[in-house]
Amino acid sequence: MWLEGTAMSEHSCGPRHAQGHDRRQILTSLLGAGLAGAALNAPRQALAEATRMAPIPGDELFMRMAIAEAAQADFPFGAVIVRDGKVLAAGRNLGTTTNDPTAHGEMVAIRRFVASRPAGELKGTTLYTSGEPCPMCMGAILWCGIGRVVFAASIEELAAKIGQIMLTSRAVADAAPFATIAITGGVLSAEALALFSK
Repeated sequence: MWLEGTAMSEHSCGPRHAQGHDRRQILTSLLGAGLAGAALNAPRQALAEATRMAPIPGDELFMRMAIAEAAQADFPFGAVIVRDGKVLAAGRNLGTTTNDPTAHGEMVAIRRFVASRPAGELKGTTLYTSGEPCPMCMGAILWCGIGRVVFAASIEELAAKIGQIMLTSRAVADAAPFATIAITGGVLSAEALALFSK
């Protein structure tokens, strides 16, 4: 987590610049402005509405699998991709292990899925993740055509534990006129957040 006054952090891509901003802060500002600008400038009818969906039977089972992945991760984030009650791929944050800051649990699960199946088969799947997807992960989820995202801890809850880009998955989805997705949040949130205390 980035702590004010430190020269580097586990998540930092490099040293702080003389102006007092690190690359992450600058990119976050630019990304936020870009997504906000896109949302504000898009024609009203072009905006997609992400559908809020209540939890359904089976959500807790698959979320426990995502949380189990998170428990083994470099940072406590894990994900599983499911279709018709069957886990098709799983991933956990491997950012430190692979020296890849994009190796979030959702991205690793998607990469593992497409390593053995056509990407088109992601359409209509459900992705369970221990933390609400960041804008990068949510963008990938939308481009893949995943039909539903179920998360445990929200961006707001995660921000109290670790640095976050403060854009919800819904905000990102609403800025994607080409996508239709259902979003369910808060499933086993306390269990996911407890991993940050270990």
